[in-house]
Amino acid sequence: MIPRLLNSDILQALQSMPAVALLGPRQVGKTTLAHEIAATHIDKQTAYMDLERESDLARLSDAESYLRRFENQLLIIDELQLRPDLFRILRGLIDTRIRAGETSAQFLLLGSASRDLLQQSSETLAGRIRYLELKPFTVPEIHAQDPLGFNPEKLWFRGGFPKSYLAASDDESWAWRSDFVSSYVERDIPQMGLQIPASRMRRFWTMLAHLHGQQVNLSEIGKSLEVSHTTTRNYLDILTDLYMVRQLQPWAGNTKKRLIKSPKIYIRDTGLLHNLLKISAFDDLLGHPVVGASWEAFAIENILARLSDKWSASYYRTSGQSEIDLILEKSHKETWAIEIKRSAAPKIRSGFYTACEDIQATRKFVVYSGTERFPMSGGVEAVGIVEFLELLNRAD
Repeated sequence: MIPRLLNSDILQALQSMPAVALLGPRQVGKTTLAHEIAATHIDKQTAYMDLERESDLARLSDAESYLRRFENQLLIIDELQLRPDLFRILRGLIDTRIRAGETSAQFLLLGSASRDLLQQSSETLAGRIRYLELKPFTVPEIHAQDPLGFNPEKLWFRGGFPKSYLAASDDESWAWRSDFVSSYVERDIPQMGLQIPASRMRRFWTMLAHLHGQQVNLSEIGKSLEVSHTTTRNYLDILTDLYMVRQLQPWAGNTKKRLIKSPKIYIRDTGLLHNLLKISAFDDLLGHPVVGASWEAFAIENILARLSDKWSASYYRTSGQSEIDLILEKSHKETWAIEIKRSAAPKIRSGFYTACEDIQATRKFVVYSGTERFPMSGGVEAVGIVEFLELLNRAD
C-alpha cells in the first residue's frame, strides 16, 4: 500500500487551530490518514466517530451533552457533511475550551463535500478552523515511491483513487471505478439530502465527460435532460462541491480583447473520466479524441494540487482563439503561462504567444509528457510534469 503523503500543513494546523477539517472525495484516504495522524503525531488521547454508522448517529441524539465528554481529547468526526448542524455545537464547545486554556486541536473533522457545502448551515467555525483538502494520488506521491522507474501513464489512465490505482489489474481498477460512480449517484448524493434521480445524474455526469475540457452550454444540456438551465447549474455545482468536477475560471485581468467568460469544465479524476467514456484500455485512450483533453486535466489537477493559496489559477481564451491552458498568478509579480501537450515533441500555436503578450506573462512553459527540459522559441521552456511540479514547489 502506498502511504498518503503527510502534508506538514496538516500537522501545523493541528498544533495551531482548535479544529481542522480534512476534506476530499470519498475513498481518497481521509480516514486512514486521520488514524495514522492520531496514532503517530498526537500526544493526547483520541476518539473516533463515523456518522455513517447508525450507532454513532444515535449517540448524537443529545449531541452537545455527548460531545462534552471528550474534553482534553482529539475527537475525529468522519463524514461530517451528514450533520452540518454540528457546527453550532462545536463552536460553543471550542469557545468554552479556549477560555479554559485548551489550545491544541480538539476536533479533526473529515468530510466528503466542499467547505461551501458544509457551511450552508447558519453557523460556521470562522477563526476556529482550518480547511485542508486531501486529493487522490498525485505525481509526487507516486514518483517518491520509485523515482527511477516512475511512469505517469498508469496514474493518468487509472486515476488517483487509491483502490483504483493499486488494483491488481486494469480490469479490477475498471470494476472499482464503475462501482464508485454507481455508488455516488445511487447512494452518496441522496444521502446528503439532494433528491436527484440517479439515472439523470449519471447521464448528466456522462454528458460532462463528453464535454471535458470545454465550456459547456447548460441550457442545451438542460434541454437534453428535460430540466431547466437553473437545474443543470445546480447539478454542476453539486458535482463540483463533491470534488468530482472542476470549474476552471477564465482570466479576470484587464485586456481590450473579447474574452470567453464561461468556465472550462473538467472531470477531476482522469480514471473516472475514462470510465464514464467507456475507455477501458490504455491503447483505446491513445486513439480516442479525448486523449489531449484528458492529459490536460491530469496535468492541471497535479499542478493545482501542488499550488498553495498564495497563487490563483485561471485560463485564457479570446474570441480570436488566442489561448493559454493554465495561468498561475502570485502577488501581481508572477504570471506564468502554461501550455499543456501530450506529445513528446510539443509544438506551440501562434495564439499562445499572442495570449502571453496580452496577459504580460513573466514566465512561459509547455508542460509535456516527456522528461527532458529544453528551450523553445519566444522564451518558452518545455518541461516534464515531474520537474515542473518541483519547480513550482521551489517558487512558492
